[in-house]
Amino acid sequence: MRPTIGARLMASAVIVAAALSGAGCSIGAIVGGMVESYKQSSTHPIAAQYTGLEGKSFAVVVSADRVIEASHPGLIAHLTGSITESLRYNSGASGRIPADDLLNYLLQHPEWVARPISDLAATLRVDRLIYIDLYEYTLHEPGNSYLWAGSASGTVSVIEADSSYPDEFVYQAPISVQYPDKMGFGPAELSKQQVSSVLAKRFIDRSSWLFYEHEEAYYMDY
Repeated sequence: MRPTIGARLMASAVIVAAALSGAGCSIGAIVGGMVESYKQSSTHPIAAQYTGLEGKSFAVVVSADRVIEASHPGLIAHLTGSITESLRYNSGASGRIPADDLLNYLLQHPEWVARPISDLAATLRVDRLIYIDLYEYTLHEPGNSYLWAGSASGTVSVIEADSSYPDEFVYQAPISVQYPDKMGFGPAELSKQQVSSVLAKRFIDRSSWLFYEHEEAYYMDY
């Protein structure tokens, strides 16, 4: 088998350090510098936090208040569809409720919010229901529409419909992402669509990555 890039880099670092050690160079500084350089341009695997989707069917429900829905039309559908498809292809699940079908059902049955969440899972006939409470989604700070300060926050929860306690969340995780990464950007530098698109993608990634092993940069922006 061919050695990985990381293994080749570390081997090179040891050789270079050994060659220079006789000249009084700092081995630690040399190796540390090469490892740091490698980290800045590489990724590493991150394990899933919840692995209970494997071999199970699921549905993703994204809930937000009317202010968020009115301010960002189409956002809930976008998040629901993107997270559902990401999990479909990466989590090892046996099946899923397509986002369009789910959204149509929720629209036609608004009373679902007043019923136990296990009823919704039973109606959809899924083993796992992923419930995402999106309680913040804004592109700028209150009272300052001249500079972008996008922020999205929510809680990702899971119920196991086939468990003894189908109304209890067996897993919960907070999600919080921001964009841009630096202050001082306004509409002249970034459009509203650009800011919202990147912010939504970061929220989608962080929500989806909870459920399967994935690669992340050593120094992530989000």
